[in-house]
Amino acid sequence: VSSSVNACVDVVLSGVKLLEALGLEPGDGKNHAVLSSGQDLGEAFTHFMERGAAAERFFSDAAAFRDIARAASEHPAAQLYVGGNAALIGQKLATNPDLKILLCGPVGPKLHELLDDNVIVPPESMQERDEFHLILEYQAGEQWGRVRAPTANRFIFSHDLSNGALNMLEVFVSSLDEFQPDLVVLSGLHMMEGQSKEARQRRLMEAVASISDIPTDIPIHLELASMTDQDFMSNIMHQQVFPLVNSIGLNEQELLFLTQAASGPHASLASWSGVPDVGVVSDILFWILKEHGKAAERASDLTRIHFHTLAYHILATVDGHWGNQAAAVAAGARAAGTQACATDTIDTSRVLLKAPREFLTSHTEAPARISLNPDEPVVHWHREGISFHFTPVLVCKDPVRTVGLGDAISAEGLLYSEAYPQ
Repeated sequence: VSSSVNACVDVVLSGVKLLEALGLEPGDGKNHAVLSSGQDLGEAFTHFMERGAAAERFFSDAAAFRDIARAASEHPAAQLYVGGNAALIGQKLATNPDLKILLCGPVGPKLHELLDDNVIVPPESMQERDEFHLILEYQAGEQWGRVRAPTANRFIFSHDLSNGALNMLEVFVSSLDEFQPDLVVLSGLHMMEGQSKEARQRRLMEAVASISDIPTDIPIHLELASMTDQDFMSNIMHQQVFPLVNSIGLNEQELLFLTQAASGPHASLASWSGVPDVGVVSDILFWILKEHGKAAERASDLTRIHFHTLAYHILATVDGHWGNQAAAVAAGARAAGTQACATDTIDTSRVLLKAPREFLTSHTEAPARISLNPDEPVVHWHREGISFHFTPVLVCKDPVRTVGLGDAISAEGLLYSEAYPQ
């Protein structure tokens, strides 16, 4: 298995502790689109902490960022983790002793130390410095000066240029001949949003050319992540990336953004309220595979979508291309419950069921009404050559760690999925 392209070290630390360590005084909050100094950081962190909202920002000054990252990573209260979707998926797959993982992404000394022994990093991927992503947490009721956080949340920032430019993609594709993987996992396209439109468009074309060079008998999975630019999403979907990959993984935010960007079904829905409606989700999944997936009249390889939201997962596949779907979707759901609670097996006292007990399978055509049966937790239905496998998730009541949960779910699902040779 090989995964590319984004890799970093996540430094998780109390935001208030870091601001104190940097010698910053509490003041008024102010939203900055880009951070360029410690003062900007203090103001932006305060702004979001006051609202209890999550945010992610780019830090533009390399030298100032390096000093802040050093202070954060060396703070006695800091926790350092493997970060970046590609590295997280690789790390999750590496827990299987029979797998060897090739990881291409900017890997510095600290990240190399954190990676599993089964993860192989080609020498061209090694960097002198780590790419640090700083995750500043705050708890409900915590205070910083006059500001009091209404809920717990996190503020993330980084000065990450190599992931944004997908620097390691070519290195990755050229390493495949030697490594000969059974599966390729790509992620990190969302990191390109920080670039100018022209730079991004040019880099996307190069990326597409590179991905096209991957031998066609190797299945390719693309993990999507949070995006804000509809034109960019539409490019990835229409003419460029979707047709080149066999499988995609996404959550409810990305699914809704996708249908809004391409005027698909339920595109007028502004946001989800509560647990995403199963019928709405499966209509959008059906449309992606019908309009952009593999078909006699279309040059596309896309035949699989693994959708995950907190309460349930759905695996949608074009018939004749994949096997073992029930086990795959169940494995993903099990990974969600165990990883969030940080337990080896599901601890029933610490989880609850948020999935609907009853649901419709569609809102655009004559639907089936399905009631969940606890003895057979994976439900299967079929629509015009596409199979849907649904399973509820046993949701951890008080999660220990949620960063990288989607990556763990997709990785587990892929591990159990059987790709039929075409």
